Amino acid sequence: MSRALLPQVLSLTLAVALNFCAAKGRGDERPITPDEAAFFEQKIRPLLFGSCLKCHGDAGKPKGGLRLDSRRGWEQGGDTGPAVNPGNPDRSLLIKAVRYADADLQMPPSGKLSDAQIALLEQWVLMGAPDPRVDSPTGAAEKGNPAETTDHWAYQPLRRVSVPACGNSAWPLDDVDQFILKALEEQGLQPSSDADRFTWLRRVTLDLTGLPPTSDEIAEFVNDGSENACESVVDRLLASGGFGERWARPWLDLVGYADQIGSANNVPAEHAWRYRDYVIRALQSDKPFDQFVREQLSGDLLTAGSIEERQDQLTATGFLVLGNINIVEADKLVMQMDIVDQQVEKVGKVFLGMTLNCVRCHDHKFDPITLGDYYGLAGIFASTESTYKENRGLWSSVTRLPLPETLDQFALREAARRAHDKRVAQVRSESVAAAARLAEIESLIKSAKEQAGAVAAGATPVGELEQESARLTARIKSLEQQLWHLDYLQPTAPVVFAVKDAPDIADARLQVRGDPHVLGDSQPRGFVRVASQGPFPEIPRGQSGRRQLADWLTTSASALVSRVTVNRLWQALFGRGIVASVDYFGLRGASPTHPDLLDYLAAEFIADGWSRKRLIRRLVLSRTYRQQSAIGDATRGALAADPDNRMYWRMSPRRLDAEMIRDAALAVSESLQACGGGPALASEFIENVGGLNPKDVNPISFSLTKFRDEQHRVRTIYLPVVRSSEQRGPSDVLNFFDFAQPARFTGDRPTTAVASQALFLLNGPLLSEAARKLAATMLADAAHATDDSRISALYLSVLGRPSSPEDMAASRDFLTADESATGADNTVFRWQRLIHALLASNEFLFRL
Repeated sequence: MSRALLPQVLSLTLAVALNFCAAKGRGDERPITPDEAAFFEQKIRPLLFGSCLKCHGDAGKPKGGLRLDSRRGWEQGGDTGPAVNPGNPDRSLLIKAVRYADADLQMPPSGKLSDAQIALLEQWVLMGAPDPRVDSPTGAAEKGNPAETTDHWAYQPLRRVSVPACGNSAWPLDDVDQFILKALEEQGLQPSSDADRFTWLRRVTLDLTGLPPTSDEIAEFVNDGSENACESVVDRLLASGGFGERWARPWLDLVGYADQIGSANNVPAEHAWRYRDYVIRALQSDKPFDQFVREQLSGDLLTAGSIEERQDQLTATGFLVLGNINIVEADKLVMQMDIVDQQVEKVGKVFLGMTLNCVRCHDHKFDPITLGDYYGLAGIFASTESTYKENRGLWSSVTRLPLPETLDQFALREAARRAHDKRVAQVRSESVAAAARLAEIESLIKSAKEQAGAVAAGATPVGELEQESARLTARIKSLEQQLWHLDYLQPTAPVVFAVKDAPDIADARLQVRGDPHVLGDSQPRGFVRVASQGPFPEIPRGQSGRRQLADWLTTSASALVSRVTVNRLWQALFGRGIVASVDYFGLRGASPTHPDLLDYLAAEFIADGWSRKRLIRRLVLSRTYRQQSAIGDATRGALAADPDNRMYWRMSPRRLDAEMIRDAALAVSESLQACGGGPALASEFIENVGGLNPKDVNPISFSLTKFRDEQHRVRTIYLPVVRSSEQRGPSDVLNFFDFAQPARFTGDRPTTAVASQALFLLNGPLLSEAARKLAATMLADAAHATDDSRISALYLSVLGRPSSPEDMAASRDFLTADESATGADNTVFRWQRLIHALLASNEFLFRL
C-alpha cells in the first residue's frame, strides 16, 4: 500500500466508481443474450400469442395498423407510433394499453391482463425489449436445426489428443502446461514468471477454501524447503472443511438455491438447508461427479447401503425443485408445466451447456435441438411429482418426502420433543391461568359497575380492574401466538424437499406456443439427440425416465457433460473458461481457446473416476496456475497482443466474491466461527414467522428480522438466501458485490465496479467491525509490544505477505499523522483506521 493511499480508507471501486452502463434501449444493436432470448420465448411470446395476435397478427389487416408478431412490427408501431419504448415502460404505448390507465386505450379489449402478466411485459420492456424474432410472424411455422450444424465442436465425441511438444521444455510442470505453452509459442508469446511464494499461497488458499491463509500457515509454507511443499499445501487445503464450503457456492448459484419457495409472499423453504449441506458434504468427500448427477436426478430411485446414504439420495433430488416456482398460480396445469420447463432448462444449462427452455414453443433458432428433444425431456419431468396442493387457498408447495433416521438422530429428536412438550405445557398452563383470571376480573367489573351505578368507572376500583383486564387480554393473545409458533416448531420426523415418480406416467404432448391447454402430438420420452454419442437408454413402462436420464448424461452424453464440467472448474480457478460462455456451448457461444486441452482434460476427468478434487489438485499445481499476475517487461508484448489474457500468459487477478470478502474479513479479525450446517432461517424467533394462525388462507411466511448471534460470525454460505428482496443482516454484503440472483441459474457471475461498493466498504459495518476487533486483539497481544512489530504482523495476517520498508514507513506516518490527539482511545482509533485501510485495499479485496 502506498503512502498516498494510507491517509484515506479507499476501496478498489473508487477508480471506476461511476461505471454505470445500463443500456436503456437497443439503439446499440447489441446481441440478445441467451438469457434474454429465453425470457422472451418462455414468458413474452406465449403471452403475445394468447392475448394479442388475434387482432395484431398476420391474419388480415391488423387493428390500428399495429402488428406484434415480429420485432419490426412493434418497432414501427401502428397508427399512433411505436408500441414499445425499450427500457422505459412508462413511455411505451403497449404498457399504457395493458395497464388500462387510459379509458381510450385499453388492450386487450376483452378484459384486462392479470397483474402478473402486466408485470412480465413491464419487465420485458425494462430489459430493453429483447426480441429474437426477425421478420417471420409468430403464427408461421418456424424452421431451425439445419442438418449441417450437427458438426459443431461441442457435439462431437472426445478426441484422442496427444500432449504437444514445446520449445521451452523446462517450463511445464504438467501436461496442462504443455498445451498452454504450445499455444503461446505459436503466437510468439511467452508465459509470465512464477508468483512469489506468499502470493501463490494466498491465491491457492482463497481458491480452494474461500479464506486467506493464517500467519501460522504462511510461516509453515515459507519455511518448508522441501520439493513437495506446494503439494503438501494443496493436499491440506483439499482435505480441510473449507473446501466443501467454498466450492458448494458455485453449484448453488447454478441450481438457483434459496431458503424461500418461489418469490411470492416470503414462503419459507424450511428444509432447503438439507440440500445445501448435502452439496457441501458431496464436494468435501469428493463424491464422483457421475454419482452426484445420478443422485440429484434420480436419488429416490436408487438403492442405498446405509441410512446416511439414503438420506443423501433423497435430499439430492432437491436439485429439481429448489427453484423459483410460482406456487400461487391458480392454473395448476400451467404451474406444473412451468416447473417442468424450469427442470428442463436446469438440466440443459447445468450439465449440457444448452439453452433448452426456448424450445418449448418451437425448434431451437440456432442449435440443432428440436421440439421432439424438448418434449422428450418434458415427458420425463411431467411424470415426476414435484409439487402438491396446499390446504390454504390457491397455494401449492414443493413435494416433501420423509427421511429415514439413525438411532442417534431419533434419540436426539425425542429429547428435543420432550423439552418442547414441556415448553408447550408451560405456555398452555399460563394461558389457562390468564383466561381464568380474566373471567374472574370481568365478573368483578360487572358487579362493580352494577353497584356503582352512574359513578364513572375510571374514578372507582373498576378502572384498575379494567386495566388488568386489558393486560390479560393482550397476554392471552400473545400466548396464543406462542402456542401457534410452538406448534410450527415442534420436533417431528425429518422431511426433505424432493421428488418422486408420479402416479400417472405418460409421454408429453407438444404444446402450441408453450400453452399447456393447446396440445399437439404426443412425443415419446427421451433425450437430446445431438448430444448423444451412443444409444439412448430404454425407458421402461411405468417409470418416469429420470434414472435413464442420469445414465444418459454420464454415458452417451458424457463427452458434452465432461466438457461443460471441466470448463466450469477451469473458470473457477483461472477466472475465464476455456469456453468463455460457460453456460452455453451452442453455435452462438464462444469457441474454445484451447480445444485440444479441453478435450484432453475432459477425457482425463472421466478416466480419473469423475473426481473433481483430483482435477483441481492437478490444475493448481500446474505452472500455468503459478504465474504471477503482474505485468513485467517480458510480457508487455503479450499484453498488447492478448489484453484479455485468453491465452493464459499470466494469472488474471480478480476481485474476491461477495462471500469471500465477508468470510475473509471475519477470518483475519479472528471472528469466524465454525458451523456444522442446519437451518438458515431463524424460525425459532417468533418475530421472524408470520401467518401462524391456522385459519389464515395464506401459507406461513418468514421475515429476516432477527438473526442468531452466531450468524454474524459463521461463513456466508450458512446464512439465509431469499429471492423476494435484498439479502439482509449479516449477509448484506451480497447486495453490493454481484451475488448471483437466486431466481436464475447462474454459472458466471458478473463483476461490476460501482460507487455503492466503495461506500459500503468505507461506511458499512463489515470492515469497520473487523478492524475494531483486530485492533483490540493486536494491542492486547504481548508478543507485539512495538508499533513495528504490530505493523509487520498486520501485513502478514491481512495481506498474506511481509511488510516492505516502504510499507513500514507509510504506516508509521499514518499512525502519527495527528500528533495533537493523544490518549489510549486515540491510539486504538488510529490502529483501527490503519487496519480498515488495509482491509479496504485492492490487495486484500483481490486475489492476485
